[in-house]
Amino acid sequence: MDLRAIGIFDSGFGGISVLRDIAKVMPNENLIYYGDSANAPYGTKPIETIMSLSENCANFLLARDVKAIVIACNTATSVVISILRQKYPTTPIIGIEPALKPAVLWREHDKVAVMATPATLALPKFQELMKHYSKESDIYPIPCPGLADYVENGILDGEEITAFIRDLLAPALEHNIDAIVLGCTHYAFVERVIQRIAGPDVKIFNGAHGTALELQRRLRISELLTPSSSKGTVEFISSNPDPNIIRLCHQLFNA
Repeated sequence: MDLRAIGIFDSGFGGISVLRDIAKVMPNENLIYYGDSANAPYGTKPIETIMSLSENCANFLLARDVKAIVIACNTATSVVISILRQKYPTTPIIGIEPALKPAVLWREHDKVAVMATPATLALPKFQELMKHYSKESDIYPIPCPGLADYVENGILDGEEITAFIRDLLAPALEHNIDAIVLGCTHYAFVERVIQRIAGPDVKIFNGAHGTALELQRRLRISELLTPSSSKGTVEFISSNPDPNIIRLCHQLFNA
């Protein structure tokens, strides 16, 4: 058993959607969330910049003596997870990726739209994933530059973001899609808007819960779980010194 905290990082607020699932699955664990809001979002930045920023986040958490790291960012996972695992082989490092498999298996030869950052969609990891499942489903990648910025600014509903998302989804909706995969952790906070635009018959998938379960599995194998008798804590840290950032972190976590 290990009472040390689990470190979770993202480019900003998006990873709090993963943090919430981790806290539900393992309420006894101590959690440290580091949001790099000073550099958010990552998804439109060059690969080298994403790599450098992600390594800085991991190093920050390791300096806090965390027992495991969760990369709660689809873009950062695709870019840096293999590098971090090689660099820190004794620390469990868990990432997140678009929940394409469950979306594809949900209905026989369905039509699946994947909303993600331009960086995530362009990386070989996603391209290979899409190629693997393209025989079973029609897959429509939807680049969403700017959508994470709305979440970072606390705009989660209203006419402006509704119009923005409607424009993003319009080409895919013309194909009568069956499912939407949220390929960025920020997008979970605007899921209600996406569902409203897509309609009640379109099923929405994200990978947060699966990431929490994989983290639990890895900690159990490594004998790093905190005793179930303990009550976990959650600490928020941001690279942005604005005190309103931490307040919004708490609001999103408790939403």
